[in-house]
Amino acid sequence: MADKVLADPDEAIFYTITDLAEKSGVGETTVIRLCRKLGCKGYQEFKLSLVQNLSSPSGQIHGDIEEGDEVITIAQKISALNAQTVQNTMTLLDEDSLQRAIELLSGANKIYFFGVGSSGITAEDAKYRFMRLGFHVEAASDSHIIAMNAALARPGDVIVGISVSGSTKDLVDTVRMAKQNGVKIICLTNHARSPITHHADVVLLGSSREHPLRGGAFSSKLAQIQILDILTTTLSLKHKDKTYDAMEKTAKSVLEKLY
Repeated sequence: MADKVLADPDEAIFYTITDLAEKSGVGETTVIRLCRKLGCKGYQEFKLSLVQNLSSPSGQIHGDIEEGDEVITIAQKISALNAQTVQNTMTLLDEDSLQRAIELLSGANKIYFFGVGSSGITAEDAKYRFMRLGFHVEAASDSHIIAMNAALARPGDVIVGISVSGSTKDLVDTVRMAKQNGVKIICLTNHARSPITHHADVVLLGSSREHPLRGGAFSSKLAQIQILDILTTTLSLKHKDKTYDAMEKTAKSVLEKLY
């Protein structure tokens, strides 16, 4: 594992613990043991330490953007990056997985969107959109609320777990518990072999790599929102009588809130 990291530390900072274990030919427990032997509490602290020791962390965080770039140049580079993220996400999406996710969401008694940190904001966005379409939906980003919601979820419900890394402990542990209760799980993540995928009935992959010091990057959120937009648009067409009626009612309900 140490040799693998030293061979290409700039790339290693983007590995999940599962990625590094597989690339090194060791178990995840071995990864944790080495991290602790190096004085780190866990894998994420190890990655932060690695970043801090790179020769140019600023360059790692901002990619090809340079300190001397003009504002318009920065705008062009970010736009190109975001456009590439959307295109790469489209390439990664599997039609069968999308269809299965749509079937689960269509037949769900209740839909829960869970995410922690920046992904929690995406979960709230998803709740808003699905509610406007007339679905019975809830969202949570607090780890305690997520756990309580998952404990109350029952067969017939669907949980959508949103996590860029797919390794957020609070989310993975909760999804595991809900899965044991017979709840169907859909996960949105950027890592196909991350811990959350082990408990998912459907895995929907986005494309965006987050630097350890750049959590919550907008490019990662774009990938998540793109997938959710595809799901909601398809569902609204599939159940147009129900969704159009709900959209009309919700639109009228806020008419007096606008000038």
